[in-house]
Amino acid sequence: MTIEEILAEDRTNEEVIASLKEKSITAPAWERLVRDYDPRRHPVMNRDLYPDVVDDEGRLTRVSRVTYNWQKLAAKRMTELCFAIPVKRVYAPQNDNEKEVATVLENIFQRNSIDSVNIDRGNYLFAGCEVATLWYAVQDPNYFYGIDSKLKIRCRNYSPMNGEYLYPVFDDFGDYIALSISYKKTRLGKTTEYFDTYTTERHIKFQRDGDWKKVIDEKITILKNPTLYMHRSEPIWEDSSDKVYEMEWSMSRNGNYLRKNSKPAWVVCADDNISFGEEKDEESEFRSILQYPQGATAKYETWDQAIENLKFYTNEMKSSYFSSLQLPNWSYEEMKSTPMSGESRKQMFIDSQLKVIDESGKLLSFLNREVNVVRAFLKIIMPNRTNDIDALTVKNVITPYTITDLKDTIENLMSATAGKAIMSVPEAIHQLGISRDIDKTMQEIAADETLSIGEPTI
Repeated sequence: MTIEEILAEDRTNEEVIASLKEKSITAPAWERLVRDYDPRRHPVMNRDLYPDVVDDEGRLTRVSRVTYNWQKLAAKRMTELCFAIPVKRVYAPQNDNEKEVATVLENIFQRNSIDSVNIDRGNYLFAGCEVATLWYAVQDPNYFYGIDSKLKIRCRNYSPMNGEYLYPVFDDFGDYIALSISYKKTRLGKTTEYFDTYTTERHIKFQRDGDWKKVIDEKITILKNPTLYMHRSEPIWEDSSDKVYEMEWSMSRNGNYLRKNSKPAWVVCADDNISFGEEKDEESEFRSILQYPQGATAKYETWDQAIENLKFYTNEMKSSYFSSLQLPNWSYEEMKSTPMSGESRKQMFIDSQLKVIDESGKLLSFLNREVNVVRAFLKIIMPNRTNDIDALTVKNVITPYTITDLKDTIENLMSATAGKAIMSVPEAIHQLGISRDIDKTMQEIAADETLSIGEPTI
């Protein structure tokens, strides 16, 4: 069915929503993913599967439960690799009008803290496998973007991780044409369910108080779907959760043994019967006298556990986990224990950089469409620049995170320019970030230079 047929007036609200909820893409449900993502839901925390111990007298002994939040860590690492270095929007204006458009467009992104928005979207995508962003406008005259504007352009992310369920609609050619968002709101102790649908032409809001009711049906004036949608068929940790669970079981079982056997025991080796328990406490006696038969020995015995095998096993599982996911293990302990040169540390990121390239296809498609959505809003703010807005070329660039040395970068660039300067003095002062007034600092520098070449003063 086409989106027009789904939203036809002769269909009931229940029929419309049922059709919109039919997904043509494969994305795992968050209810299943959260069992991996949240360490509190791992098998080792299941008291039915791994119960505490109750002895014959009814005393409870809690077993050791060790968890690792490495699935969550994998999602964070992948997000950092993609977005820790902010996405660049490279503009190629051909005239002054397009330069003005580029400035306003970038100001809109910056006013919406787009770098933080990208971090959130990365976590939602790599952990929850689905994310959507809605761009919208509110009436608020301002000068935020460098021009007089009657609208404030804003955006908001949606994810199943926040209890917001996403239902995209694609046409027969696989083009994204509509998005529905199901969510709940609680006000004054009453919970109400909503279902929003966005198409190129309409925004429809349904509300359920018993039956579904249509409470909003408005036109979208930008003539473009204001939503963006992105999904994955599996989380970033893929099929590696079993490795995490195995390490948790191993460490938990080992913790039980340690608690039971690490207490020192006083052992007496003798053939004769030895009486125990007659010693007084340390406050009643200033010394203790022990008497055993000749040839007897007495000593403390502790559990001599061979932990090297356990350490080897868990380290191998940990290494296999990060290697299979092409993610660097750059924890402080790992970096500290592995002495490397700066260049060697850069090589650690080669595999993860290739991983970012693999993931960047859907990310760039999403970001490029986002630029076009913001362009559509910009046409309302700048109606006299419609042609320039369409003509402006914008390219998104994702830079995989790596360890960089600014000194090496500067030297390489100066080598490429045959030793010529690559930055003006004001730009250098701006990059340093110490000066509060760059113009004043430049005037003081110029005054110092004038004084140094002038006549000596008394």
